[in-house]
Amino acid sequence: MAKKQRYPHLLGSKWTAQQKTLGWRHFQVTNRKNQGPWVYAELVASCDQAVRLWINAQLLKERDLWLPGWKSVAEIWEEDPADSS
Repeated sequence: MAKKQRYPHLLGSKWTAQQKTLGWRHFQVTNRKNQGPWVYAELVASCDQAVRLWINAQLLKERDLWLPGWKSVAEIWEEDPADSS
């Protein structure tokens, strides 16, 4: 049995996608749900409230996919200069 995930500060947290996701980069967690040991986060695009997606919250820990907070493109490149091309 997998260990239960814990995300006490998930709701309201802000995230920047390393690649555009459904046309956007900046998202905020507006909802969460627990399914067995897994935690899922509903992300809403900050510039278009109609753009929503559910992901396993574990994916938010993957720095090649998501960065915490809202970052500019320049800040994203600073995180990983090799990807600035």
